[in-house]
Amino acid sequence: MNATIRWVRGGGLSTLLLLLPLLLVFTYFAWFPIGRAVVMSFQETNLVTDPVWVGLDNFRQVLEDPLFWTSVRNTIYFTGLALLFGYPVPLVLAVVMSELRRGKGVYSALAYLPVVVPPVVAVLLWRFFYDASQTGVFNTILGWVGLGPFAWIQDASSAMPSLVLQATWANAGATVLIYLAALTGVRGDLYDAAEVDGAGLWHKIWHVTLPQLRGVLLITLILQVIATFQVFTEPYLMTNGGPQNATVTVLLQIYNYAFRFGDFGAATALSVLLALFLAVMSAVYFRLTRSWSTT
Repeated sequence: MNATIRWVRGGGLSTLLLLLPLLLVFTYFAWFPIGRAVVMSFQETNLVTDPVWVGLDNFRQVLEDPLFWTSVRNTIYFTGLALLFGYPVPLVLAVVMSELRRGKGVYSALAYLPVVVPPVVAVLLWRFFYDASQTGVFNTILGWVGLGPFAWIQDASSAMPSLVLQATWANAGATVLIYLAALTGVRGDLYDAAEVDGAGLWHKIWHVTLPQLRGVLLITLILQVIATFQVFTEPYLMTNGGPQNATVTVLLQIYNYAFRFGDFGAATALSVLLALFLAVMSAVYFRLTRSWSTT
């Protein structure tokens, strides 16, 4: 009782009352849809007629769909390519820009400019650039140096790398700014000490810059993995999953279940599976990297 009185007098009640509207709004727009989706994953429903409880049938249907494993492979492929090319590019740009003595603000703005472009506009613009004919924008530019023409998104083997290229261009700018901000926290005397020891640029980056940024690098890595596993806009607007299902991703498959086939039960079942996978993967990742990120 005394503890409750002290909590009220200490401002606990007023704080709770101030937070209550925000908590109610957040619960309604965030946790309620999540709970509703979990319930729908066990139902056969099209959001019009009364739902029918089907248990695990939706999960069984999703796992037995041949396109499920195709979408999983494509999503992993996209994630792997995005990490291979899209993860180091912002770091390299940030390190180079941090070494500039003049025009750093201009280059920072230019790096962030693609992020300002609306995603739909950017994707449609790049789809126009990816015209496979000899008069296509990219093929014309490459033709000046005797390369091409390339099929780009019209060919199953090059469609996914083409999507990764566009996604890297569109999203790298925000990560560049994060790295630039983190680089300001690296102590200058560490670089001075490394220089006295005869370290060159590469050794200073490897032994000073990267260890000082490892906490930020670990966070951006898991955020990029989560984001790439949820890729949707690029395959939907550029290729609609083609050619030959080469760019069907998990989120695109969820969209197809819901809005092409009207099977919201299967769509939410696949959504729940994706959410569970990302949650488990994130927990394991943070468990494995906890000591490395703090030592």
